[in-house]
Amino acid sequence: MIMEENSKLIIFGPVPSRRLGRSLGINNIPPKNCSYSCVYCQVGKTSNVQAHRQTFYEPEVIFNNTDQKLRSLKEQNEPVDYLTFVSDGEPTLDVNLGRHIELLKLLGTRVAVITNASLIWQKEVQDDLCKADLVSLKIDAANEDIWHKINNPQTTLNLGKILQGVLAFSNQYKGELLTETMLVQDINDKAEDIENTANFIAGIKAKKSFISVPIRPPVEKWVKSPNEEVINTAYQIFKEKNINVETIIGYEGDSFFFSGNIEKNLLSIASVHPLREESVREFLKRTKTDENIIRKLLAEDKLKEVRYKDKNFYVRKLAIL
Repeated sequence: MIMEENSKLIIFGPVPSRRLGRSLGINNIPPKNCSYSCVYCQVGKTSNVQAHRQTFYEPEVIFNNTDQKLRSLKEQNEPVDYLTFVSDGEPTLDVNLGRHIELLKLLGTRVAVITNASLIWQKEVQDDLCKADLVSLKIDAANEDIWHKINNPQTTLNLGKILQGVLAFSNQYKGELLTETMLVQDINDKAEDIENTANFIAGIKAKKSFISVPIRPPVEKWVKSPNEEVINTAYQIFKEKNINVETIIGYEGDSFFFSGNIEKNLLSIASVHPLREESVREFLKRTKTDENIIRKLLAEDKLKEVRYKDKNFYVRKLAIL
């Protein structure tokens, strides 16, 4: 069990999030205890790869620190939309997760959990997650070999059991269910692999599914983001499966910001999903904006034009941080 004097590291934010609005992060797992050692992880290499649940912080420590932070933010008129379990490791490794959620909901703010779903085949983990208002599940692959290459799971874990657990959880969960798929060049970004993943995600009826790419320095230096054409192809494949899909390709801070600035609006929308050429022209016509703005954004390397099934799309140019 982690000593209470380290509890000052538990709460961070609030930070802007496309998925969660203004999110106050709860780091209930000290670095770097995780069931995966993903090649793209931005937190660092997993020092303790584990699949057994244990106590890290007592529920009262999490509750008291969160309560104090919320009181401080209220005094500063800083709103918080979600209390979010997003950790330096896998949050469901915490055997007290369900109790944490129960206590935090007494504070009157919605609670979210962002999990890699590796332990969701366990009934007690499903029960814990069912207490949250929102759950986001990582689903990077539906193929065993690809799953091993990209997520480097703890050796006792089995993808088949995990996917079965995801389906079982989705059938009973009453809150808002999201998924996130991270694409890595030359690992899970082939069209047939994306289609396999999309076929599985289509069956769990998530409210929204996100496609993301590595935009911050990954733990493995060889990891690269797929290009904009691949991102657009992935988006279109998900759409063809009737999945409510968005892309996360950077610029999270203003992804939900809209103003009277047409350029900012176009870039903000293009970071969420590729824009059909016809839709852009209609948007510019409706706002009485000269089409030269598109040529300007292309020349400035802020947008990229790509094709999919004989149609032109505009995608926000990747910005690798």
